[in-house]
Amino acid sequence: MDFLLLFLSAFGAATILPFYSEVVLIGLLANDSENWFYYWLTASVGNTLGAWVNWAIGKYMLHYKEHKWFPFKGKALNTAQKWFQKYGVWSLLMAWAPIGGDAITFIAGIMRVNLGIFLTLTFIGKALRYLILVAATLELGLLDLL
Repeated sequence: MDFLLLFLSAFGAATILPFYSEVVLIGLLANDSENWFYYWLTASVGNTLGAWVNWAIGKYMLHYKEHKWFPFKGKALNTAQKWFQKYGVWSLLMAWAPIGGDAITFIAGIMRVNLGIFLTLTFIGKALRYLILVAATLELGLLDLL
């Protein structure tokens, strides 16, 4: 059940939904640091698959951009588009960023980035972020603060 909760929170955090997978991950590490690798992998895969939803929205649903329910609006979309134009597919390594990260994955869909390249680069960036969080939590004694 812990892994499902972590997967769903990581998946949701990569979409426009207000989820905070870091809190769930740190909480799980506090109770069971022995399984850090599996927690890291679960969060990384869940967050990457959540970003895939943004890619699919960008690729297949851009014609709905004028609707109120459409998830990405002006400023965030423009910022992500500038990043993407400047750095190309390599900007996907920053898909984990709290500001603009989701929009970058959306722009990748609009730009029709190959799904394999998208998933690979997005996973690398997100997995490194979670690895840093796990290492900081376990090695720097962040669990002692809980």
